[in-house]
Amino acid sequence: MDALLLFLAGTGTAVATGLGAIPVSHLGSRADQLRPALWGLTVGLMSVASVVGLLLPALDEGPTQTVLLGTVTGVAFLLASRRLLQGRDVHVGSLSGAGVRRSVLVFGVLLVHSLPEGLAIGTAYASETVGLGLFVILAIALQNVPEGTSVAIPMAAAGFTRRQQFWAAVGTSAPQPVGALVAYFLVREVQALLAFSFSFAAGAMLSLVIVELAPQAFRAGHMASAAMGAAAGAAAMLLLAALLGV
Repeated sequence: MDALLLFLAGTGTAVATGLGAIPVSHLGSRADQLRPALWGLTVGLMSVASVVGLLLPALDEGPTQTVLLGTVTGVAFLLASRRLLQGRDVHVGSLSGAGVRRSVLVFGVLLVHSLPEGLAIGTAYASETVGLGLFVILAIALQNVPEGTSVAIPMAAAGFTRRQQFWAAVGTSAPQPVGALVAYFLVREVQALLAFSFSFAAGAMLSLVIVELAPQAFRAGHMASAAMGAAAGAAAMLLLAALLGV
């Protein structure tokens, strides 16, 4: 029963990503103007969720050396995946060019980083810390919405249809329910993996924020809107943590 609920929760976070793609078709060119604020919102959400929901619980669950190892491994995983995707000429059906490559890169990076997010969901769910599982699930679902918008914006500019934008957004989070189940059963069987799993997910998420999301948000001319989005995202996560007692 717990596994089924966890799988449904992971599926729900994936669907939340698709919801973020819906406004793009209605906003048109204005969606691109909102992108810095949406990137900033994601930066705030993911940064606080990584520290409060992952790193701090990792330090409570295991030794500092394990947390450092997990964090470094998570950073290396994300950076290696990012490098693999860069510098490739990409074609999708009859569409090609820089816009398609950018769309696929955004999709690929978010797809890669959604696996450690799924691991974070499963690890938090397996933890005995009160409210932590719900906090991580809600945190990831919330930050998935602007991620879906970020997937849809370059796809719309490259000529993809609304349906393709929606399902591509959902697809970026497809590994989350699978990763959640894998982490849940692994942590239940090997409790020592809890700290490593937490810190691995935190390292991957924080490195994504630093190397991908923050540079996109805090570009010249967009600093104010990105900062407002980041502050709003961080405040929302801190409030949620306080309400759940995390």
